[in-house]
Amino acid sequence: MSSVIRVSAENREEDLRSFYEWLGEEPDVRRHATISLEPGKPTEGEMGSALEIVKLVIDTNFQILNFGLAYVAWRTTRKKPAALTVERDGTKITLDDADPETVARILQALEE
Repeated sequence: MSSVIRVSAENREEDLRSFYEWLGEEPDVRRHATISLEPGKPTEGEMGSALEIVKLVIDTNFQILNFGLAYVAWRTTRKKPAALTVERDGTKITLDDADPETVARILQALEE
């Protein structure tokens, strides 16, 4: 059985594309997830599509911690990275710093 994780960055497509490329280079993420860049849903009253989203279709062996470690490593390479919104099974969280303890607590919410 697979599950889906969606990642978005409000008005920061460059950062989102950078994170997408970073995830694609992480062997532990790539091994258990299919990663794609897809158009986002337009917000109410908006014409056309919203910025893109990163979509991960994960298998049962996917370790959410590997996603968190990839996020922390990516964030440390950026000068002023955008906050990323991560959604899984209706749970949405915003990641806006690279403190490993904070990220671990937030990502734990995605595993439940």
